[in-house]
Amino acid sequence: MRRPGQWLLVAILLPSIISCTVNPVTGDKELNLIGEQQELAIGEKNYAPYRQAQGGDYTADPELVAYVQEVGKRIAAVSDRPLPYEFQVLNDDSPNAWALPGGKIAINRGLLLELESEAELAAVLGHEIIHAAARHSAQSLQRDLFLQGALVVAGVALADSGYADLGMLGAGVGANLTKSHYSRDAEREADLYGMRYMVRAGYDPAAAVDLQKTFVRLAEDKRQDWLSGLFASHPPSQERVENNIQELAALSNPGGETGRERYQRKIARIKRTKPAYEAYAEARKALKAGELAKAEALVEKAIRIEPKEARFLLARAEIRERQGKAKDAQADFDKAVALNPGYFLPRLARGLFLLEQGDAASARRDLQSSVAQLPTAEGYFGLGQLEQKAGNRALAVAHFRKVADSGSSVGTLAAKRLARLDLSENPDRYVEVTLLLDSEGRLLMRLRNKSALAVTGLQVAIGRQVGLGFVPARIVTVQGVLQPEQAQVLDPRVGTLSAAEARGLSARVQQARLAGTM
Repeated sequence: MRRPGQWLLVAILLPSIISCTVNPVTGDKELNLIGEQQELAIGEKNYAPYRQAQGGDYTADPELVAYVQEVGKRIAAVSDRPLPYEFQVLNDDSPNAWALPGGKIAINRGLLLELESEAELAAVLGHEIIHAAARHSAQSLQRDLFLQGALVVAGVALADSGYADLGMLGAGVGANLTKSHYSRDAEREADLYGMRYMVRAGYDPAAAVDLQKTFVRLAEDKRQDWLSGLFASHPPSQERVENNIQELAALSNPGGETGRERYQRKIARIKRTKPAYEAYAEARKALKAGELAKAEALVEKAIRIEPKEARFLLARAEIRERQGKAKDAQADFDKAVALNPGYFLPRLARGLFLLEQGDAASARRDLQSSVAQLPTAEGYFGLGQLEQKAGNRALAVAHFRKVADSGSSVGTLAAKRLARLDLSENPDRYVEVTLLLDSEGRLLMRLRNKSALAVTGLQVAIGRQVGLGFVPARIVTVQGVLQPEQAQVLDPRVGTLSAAEARGLSARVQQARLAGTM
């Protein structure tokens, strides 16, 4: 829901940011709501957290990552629009690729496994480069997000992390920027100009035709990983195949590099280690079902195949922790952090483990590092627990407040801790009071408990705002207990008032305590 202040912000900003520019790829004139500097800033701000939230950077094979970046830079070098292009391989099984505004591009390990040649890789990266260069991602952003007045989202599930309920908070994380559906025209332009970029870079554009044929076949087979991955934002169609065939003919079938053998050599490790990730996925299912022995055997298999994957060590650490082998679990957590120090999840997992072990100083360092990499509800909840134990009420309240409305599985726990710490100090944050007139002109008072705990001992002041201050005229003591989310309407015995008299009145909750406490 848009807040009134957001519309005011938009009304103020629109005259200064609307402009008509020429698209550097297509040559068409376009209306821009987001200027280039804003576009670059959005991409720069969101690139790192989006990679963190989607499996983190793939680090087990640096040579493969460098190779993908080399191919991406080769295509970017012939782009019509100079941007600070960046390319990263994400450690995610699903077949997907995406581009943020400003040329920030990512491709999943899962998609690399499905491609056959360097030319097909060039086709994918060229397609994403066009989305950035032709401002498709920025146009999608301004269509879906800009008029909402915000670029943040809370409670995003990190589905492939192995921690299905992990809540991502919105500290600067762009809302679904990588999942926006492009228009048919945007997809057509990305296909068309992407093929032209392939020719400029020396690749055979016929690979783009083969790629679209493969995509159509996979879509018809209704493979779930594809439907939830690349096809969610880049739906294939026979029309796109035909358009690519026509463009290939218009380009006079120029030929060029395919790089099939080179590509197959470069992806040899991820092909060889694919069974490790499959075993890991099965291990997570076994863990969820409480089958520790089965999970342990599957994780050991995964580690034997790919010893450089931090997530496998995290899974074994979790198993050993459940088995009561704290020392062995600590060793695995340490190895996981060392394998991928730039990924938030190992530090978050180790920080929560150290919190349980009572090592407050080390837990604080890990949790602070994890939320700096990606702000999560679990990370801030852990920090809140640490500050509460240390007697730092203000810091604990600040951390729990970030989590309480996250929609994550720890949100309710944080809301309860927050109410226990903060209700008596700030009762009006947890109990909402509204004044209204009934049909006979009698002033009534509606109370609603917004907290996660039952409250009692309510005292409400009714009065008027005078300048910057509030002057109470009547203090109302409310009897009984108000349960979480319960609302009730009371007569404060002010009597009947005209609408004009009532209009100047307001109410504030001055006192409240948790039920069962004195």
